[in-house]
Amino acid sequence: MLIRTAWLAALAAAALQLPARAPDIFFVPTWQPVIYRMLELAEVTRNDVVYDLGSGDGRIVIIAAQKYGARGVGVELDPKLIEVSRQVAREAEISERVTFIQGDLFQADISAATVVTLFLSPSVNAELEPKLRRELRPGTRIVSHQFAIGRWPPLKTVRAPEDKTDLFLWVIPRRELVGGDSQPKELQQEGQEIRRVLSKIFSERSC
Repeated sequence: MLIRTAWLAALAAAALQLPARAPDIFFVPTWQPVIYRMLELAEVTRNDVVYDLGSGDGRIVIIAAQKYGARGVGVELDPKLIEVSRQVAREAEISERVTFIQGDLFQADISAATVVTLFLSPSVNAELEPKLRRELRPGTRIVSHQFAIGRWPPLKTVRAPEDKTDLFLWVIPRRELVGGDSQPKELQQEGQEIRRVLSKIFSERSC
């Protein structure tokens, strides 16, 4: 209840600010019980880094940090929603576990994610598919509220009884081994780069 009150107050305070450009979709908040189901579908733990693309008021990554102990990164174009997210994270005393980036979700570096959450639209999801397949590591889980990702078959689909919408789960598949013994070295370099990205995000965030 306290978190919900903080969200409402922060949204009211920031209502007159305008984004730099029109967002691809309008912000529609996800009900908190549906967020729990999304994060449970992804089997989120304290070892995960949850990225929410089009993070709105930050509620998904805030709940991922608060309830599951994960780290979270929200990417959102609208500056007023970024400010709401940061304010609520401060009041929830989890600022050290979450960060919010004002920017275009199509341009954001998402390679550090172990879980990606989406509540966008059919067209935006379809446009995101190549980026998700290209940038995310094998084993990364993707959960989308209500909308599928193009023609990419989900691994699992469940119905959220709270709003009667579908929740879709995908897992990035293991890549083919190429080049004999070269793959382990590449994976090691990829891991080092991911650790560098995470370190930069959490050390240079402005909340």
